[in-house]
Amino acid sequence: MADSPELTGVALLQSAAHNKSTAYTEEERDRLKLRGLLPAGIGTMDTQLERILANLHRKESDIEKYIFLSSLQDRNDRLFYRLVIDNFEEIMPLIYTPTVGQACKEFANIYRRGKGFYVTANDRGRIREILDNWPHGTVRIIVVTDGERILGLGDLGASGMGIPIGKLSLYCACAGISPDQTMPVMLDVGTDNEALLEDPLYLGIRQKRLRGDDYFELVDEFIRAVKDAWPNVLIQFEDFIAKNAFALLNKYRENTFCFNDDIQGTAAVVLAGIYASTRISGVPFRDLRFVFLGAGSAAAGIGSMIAQALEAEGLGQEEARRRLWFFDSKGLVTRSRESLSDHIRGFARDLPNCEPIHAIGRHQPHILVGATGRPGIFTENLVRKMSGVVDRPGIFALSNPTSRAECTAEEAYRWTDGRAIFASGSPFGEVEYGGRTFRPGQGNNAYIFPGVGLGMLACEGRRIPETVFLESARALAAAVTETDLAYGSVYPRIDRIREVSLKIAVAVAGHAYRHGLTDHEPPEDLTRYIRDSMYDPAY
Repeated sequence: MADSPELTGVALLQSAAHNKSTAYTEEERDRLKLRGLLPAGIGTMDTQLERILANLHRKESDIEKYIFLSSLQDRNDRLFYRLVIDNFEEIMPLIYTPTVGQACKEFANIYRRGKGFYVTANDRGRIREILDNWPHGTVRIIVVTDGERILGLGDLGASGMGIPIGKLSLYCACAGISPDQTMPVMLDVGTDNEALLEDPLYLGIRQKRLRGDDYFELVDEFIRAVKDAWPNVLIQFEDFIAKNAFALLNKYRENTFCFNDDIQGTAAVVLAGIYASTRISGVPFRDLRFVFLGAGSAAAGIGSMIAQALEAEGLGQEEARRRLWFFDSKGLVTRSRESLSDHIRGFARDLPNCEPIHAIGRHQPHILVGATGRPGIFTENLVRKMSGVVDRPGIFALSNPTSRAECTAEEAYRWTDGRAIFASGSPFGEVEYGGRTFRPGQGNNAYIFPGVGLGMLACEGRRIPETVFLESARALAAAVTETDLAYGSVYPRIDRIREVSLKIAVAVAGHAYRHGLTDHEPPEDLTRYIRDSMYDPAY
């Protein structure tokens, strides 16, 4: 990002997008009226990074590190994103999962300055007007939430703003979207969390959640307003409860450039891990059977994408869906139930109700998927049962943050005598077991959504069908190396995420050009075209 010719002096030093702090040269200090406003020593980005890392390591808790990094982002975009890119493995868990969960819970307590854009239930009728208050020019991508289902933590109301902020930080770091083209949005429609409503520090509107037609009319006004302000903007829905997530996706997917990361991004990253797991287990993908604990938006989205992938392997729709058994708090999801949600009805079984452990014995699944938000629900008996019916059981404990994982990596390896193919939603460290070192794979959506966004923005797509996410899953699975697999990981190392995002972007953009999802012709060298468009944080 070039220095701004309009900004000088203190205004320049206070601009996160343009500030270089101590890295201004002598000539720049005179020309930009900085003389006297900085210490005499002229630093480089490398020396600044050294100082930042040293200070970061002095912080004793992850939430302190989150606050420190957030402050750095407020001061100096380029230094912040250079730090993230050069230290993905260390920094990503601090700016997103698992630390972002705690940051959202403590949002009101750690609030320092405004980030993002808030649309409240009281703004009906004037959303387009207030969008003009956004200080940046062209917005290319929006991540929006209403805060009702933040990770596995539930309704956090306006405190859920940490999620869009974190997601867009990953877009910038992982996929090279310029920070000034991103917009985190909170639809503050109230909260049903009584503790928040009674908290004097809570920053959202103090009312129960807007529901029914009033809610959907507000969302509709928001969608129309942002499309009017920025006609080519990509909208990512994030952390809505299941019924609203599916309702909004189904309403807008055909006429709006949008997707839902919890439904489609999660599904794609899990599918990629399952594809890669077959290279360890030796079981062909089309032969796999699955048991799901959890039947919400994430689980249903994963199931739908697996079923589509099985259909692509030649199975009929009914046969593909029979491979997936879903359980919720009431047991097996069966057709005899009343009031089944639309998003899970197609997976209901015509069988008597039963417990998961009995289903494992009967169905003999190769993969156990957890999307429950209930820590420890993958019990020792359940996991040992899995290891008794297949040689290399896939154990996908996907709930975030780490404290909500269905089981730990160490438990999965120990309970299966080291035969588990383990993946999780939040990071786990290396595990030593049976003379082997396991490096658990993290099924982090950050492997998918930045690349999808980059690719679809690069080709100026019009809509994002499910086939785009199938393509992204294949590209991610192909990026898993033999070395990754040797450590038991079904995902690439996180420090390769920028490279992986580029591969996914190229794959999905190519798919969009081939299938008429854009009005443009492909460039001669698509990889180079996309790579050259990526934001590179440097002075």
